[in-house]
Amino acid sequence: MRIPGPEEIRALHEKHAPTAEAFASVHRHCELVWGVAEQLLTSPRLAHLDAELVRAGCLLHDIGVYRLYGEDGRLDHKNYIRHGLLGQELLESEGYSAALCRFCSHHTGVGLTRQDVVRQNLPVPPADYLAETPEERLVMYADKFHSKSRPDRFLTPDAYAAHVRRFGEEKVTAFQALREEFGDPDLDRLVPQAELPPVTG
Repeated sequence: MRIPGPEEIRALHEKHAPTAEAFASVHRHCELVWGVAEQLLTSPRLAHLDAELVRAGCLLHDIGVYRLYGEDGRLDHKNYIRHGLLGQELLESEGYSAALCRFCSHHTGVGLTRQDVVRQNLPVPPADYLAETPEERLVMYADKFHSKSRPDRFLTPDAYAAHVRRFGEEKVTAFQALREEFGDPDLDRLVPQAELPPVTG
């Protein structure tokens, strides 16, 4: 499988971003998620992961967000849950492998199940959208620590656990399993790249 490098991925973001503001928000978030994953990858217990693939997954995972911007430049928040599938479709149309496309469609929350889709009446086809490989799980996990909200923020592990609890205790348990698998990032080392200190609770 050919794995695109950062410059190729940046060009892809520039090609599909509808505005400079959208590019700045989405591409920067993807770079910050890679910053989290890159830090976690320094752990010897994660030496078996393909760091190049994780980097590409981090840098590509949210590219589908661009397809949710309207003509007026506003983001369609109501259908935001669709950004993963839209990203998969975008990468497929660009000829990328299924393994890369899955980083888009399988990173939402701590994994979307068919039951989640039906119970919450989500605007995506009923299916399991679960991270399966260690690389997919790491990208999904690293994504939990940075929010693109205005102003953008890092979230501590405890803050994300509190956030995800509204979707059920099983989601908190799933997040805890990811913490045990990958460890907690040192967000203080990443804070200079974001605008504000991490949300802690």
